[in-house]
Amino acid sequence: MNSEIQLAFENCRKEGRPALITYTVASDPNKEKSIEILKSLAKQADILELGFPHSTPIGDGGQIQTCSHRAIKNGFKMKDAFQIIKSFKKFEKSKPVILMGYYNMIFQYGEEKFIKDCKKNGVSGIICVDLPWPENKKFAKKCKKKSIVFVQLLSPTTTKERVKKIIRDSDHMNYFISILGTTGSKLKVSPKKILANYNRIKKTNAKKNLVIGFGITDKTISALKPADGLVVGSLLCKTITNSLRKRQNPVTKLNQIMYNLKNKIL
Repeated sequence: MNSEIQLAFENCRKEGRPALITYTVASDPNKEKSIEILKSLAKQADILELGFPHSTPIGDGGQIQTCSHRAIKNGFKMKDAFQIIKSFKKFEKSKPVILMGYYNMIFQYGEEKFIKDCKKNGVSGIICVDLPWPENKKFAKKCKKKSIVFVQLLSPTTTKERVKKIIRDSDHMNYFISILGTTGSKLKVSPKKILANYNRIKKTNAKKNLVIGFGITDKTISALKPADGLVVGSLLCKTITNSLRKRQNPVTKLNQIMYNLKNKIL
């Protein structure tokens, strides 16, 4: 049986476009609003990434850090992420949700308990930013046993040999970090160069879905359309922050941005 993530990619392929993947932070600005934001994004997004906030992130740029700080200040606990996903899945059963974050929080929560709660609450996949291959092999196997996709990360500096090994051991979705830097950084390389690096990895196993993340905005997304999927995070986090600053409902502006993003990849 195909996973929700695989089905999402297949549906997008039939429509001749990449999957639109969003990233927001769990409990930002609070639990209730976080659920409302996911429901709003789901109207246009094919896959939703939900990050659990961390006080010392290594891959997150300023926009995501701001959202994480707000959620932590509001008393975020890991169980809140699961409650948010559970509530969202009651509303949108078939839309895949990938939980994304850092391993020390998973370790503190307990690996077995974390995977069990992922399964129980409808999590389709996991991205663990600071648990690279081959250190992630045992954890990835535990995820697979519960039919949860463990998404492997690759970058422009990943060697050819290492790419082969990571793709060989990976599930059916992998994530190409387009730039050397944190999320939300400006693209210092051309979309053409990013796609050349992307294709180098993609041809290792064309059957496995490979998405591009980091530095993707409404200005760059259309140039990267040949990818299997495109992840937009910092732009959405910035929108949430700006809306809150103006005392506006972030959902209103997010709806507009998501509509524009979707149109740019059709």
